[in-house]
Amino acid sequence: MPSTAPATTSSPLGADVETPPPGRWSRWRPKVPRYSAWFARLVVLLAMAGVLLPEEIDARLDAAGQLLPLRAQAYATATVVAASLLILLMANGLTRRKRRAWQLMCGLLAVNSVVFLVRGVDLLGAVASLSLLLLLLAARAEFYALPDPSSRWVALRVLVTFGSGSALIGFLVVLRYSHTETSTLHAAEHTLLGLVGVGGPARFPTDHASDVATITLATLGLLTLLFTAVVALKTPEPSPRQSPEDVARLRTLLERHGDRDSLGYFALRSDKAVVFSPSGKAAVAYRPLSGVSLAGGDPIGDPEAWPQAIEAWLHEARRHAWTPAVLGASEPGATAYHRAGLEALELGDEAILCVGEFSLEGRSMRVVRQAVNRVTRAGYTVRCRRVGEVDPQERAAIRAAADGWRDGEAERGFSMALSRTAEDVDPGCVLVTCLDPDGELCAVLQFVPWGSSGLSLDLMRRSRDSENGLIELMVSDLVLRAAPDLGVERISLNFAVFRSALERGARIGAGPITRAWRHVLLFASRWWQIEALYRANVKFRPDWEPRFVCFQRARDLPRVALAAAEAEAFLERPRLASVIPFGRRG
Repeated sequence: MPSTAPATTSSPLGADVETPPPGRWSRWRPKVPRYSAWFARLVVLLAMAGVLLPEEIDARLDAAGQLLPLRAQAYATATVVAASLLILLMANGLTRRKRRAWQLMCGLLAVNSVVFLVRGVDLLGAVASLSLLLLLLAARAEFYALPDPSSRWVALRVLVTFGSGSALIGFLVVLRYSHTETSTLHAAEHTLLGLVGVGGPARFPTDHASDVATITLATLGLLTLLFTAVVALKTPEPSPRQSPEDVARLRTLLERHGDRDSLGYFALRSDKAVVFSPSGKAAVAYRPLSGVSLAGGDPIGDPEAWPQAIEAWLHEARRHAWTPAVLGASEPGATAYHRAGLEALELGDEAILCVGEFSLEGRSMRVVRQAVNRVTRAGYTVRCRRVGEVDPQERAAIRAAADGWRDGEAERGFSMALSRTAEDVDPGCVLVTCLDPDGELCAVLQFVPWGSSGLSLDLMRRSRDSENGLIELMVSDLVLRAAPDLGVERISLNFAVFRSALERGARIGAGPITRAWRHVLLFASRWWQIEALYRANVKFRPDWEPRFVCFQRARDLPRVALAAAEAEAFLERPRLASVIPFGRRG
């Protein structure tokens, strides 16, 4: 006789869980996190309607007044308002399958169900809360995601978010319960004072109305203070960083397989985490940001082990409910990610110079040749050296100068930036420095190793007072003079976003959609260097290699785009990340 015992499978956290038999519920259960968030918002709307709608309040006061004293009803109303605000803030945590959000939500719904009845026999609100509670309990296995790493801004975010919500709801309560002649200004003043336990100028028609407003404001203010204090004093979880062992393993993989991807060395960025395949022969470096696990470039290591490394990275993303995405994958890398279930979209092209084929001769190189000749006659000189060959004192001066020339406070770059300059840990990087006629440093380029015979541009800075044409001189000197001595055969320059769209839109006979898209890109170039990067590369007549962005679903693209813009520092804002379940930052 066949066994009827339920099967077991491994959960995203690695523990064995019971697998329900096939059926309608097993098909619907994975959708519970997304739908329960909207159900939670419906519960909040019912709660607010019960507090703010006059007809509902009057009817319930008549019914409940026979059962409970008015002061108890006032406390119950304040509890419903405070709990509803917490439920609203945690709804996003349910969508992201956060375990802590599920735990707190279940507790709040249980409390809400009771106080809905205490407030005034609110059967509709109580039934909605209980229904959502039972649904969450039945689908508890779907809420498995671990908390996100925290940041030092978490308490500020809680204070601003929760405090703003408390002030808004308190203001509506004061308007509803106060005399009709109470002005908006007096209601706002009463709200702000009430949140800190002080009486305000608003007047109320009955003692019960005054109790409801006063207790609600005091409860919201106290809850905001306590919640902020708890989060501020909580020991933060460590942000993802590479351990010394991880760095050593990555460097070993780069020594063996670094020739495959020009972006491979950037996996050593200090703000990236790394996950290895079970065999240790491949790895994926990523950065969790705004709920997105953002990987850069191709997996590192043996292509035979790429699928296992990608699966390990996706598993880590599932554990934290992060949206997986890849920025700047090459065609082989995008193919590997596509086989793992991600979609790929061409993002732009990488400019690559072949040392043996590069020359300043010919009409097509006239602009570069003229720039090189002009600054050479002006007395500018170039030096190309490995970082390990540069004196520590000079390296410190180069770092200071590069920081001073940076445009803005943020260090831009993610997929093609190392985030450090001329450091001891990168002796194989190449520094190209330019001195003005007086012998003062006026420009610096840093290239990271691309395997054993290539370089990839990392840093490009120059003094604002220097001559135009310095970059052309420095790149040409590196390719034509220094590269053979350094054993370099190919050099990767900047990445040109939407390069093919800019070229096709400028051609004769381009269609209206292509031309319109080019105009959009040119308009965006007023804020971001889309066209400038393309033109800075195209004058060197490089070979173009396509680069891709990989994502799981089309609806994830807006979130991925925002995370990528923040990672590349195109969006500069305080990172108000949070360890609380409704936080967005990874």
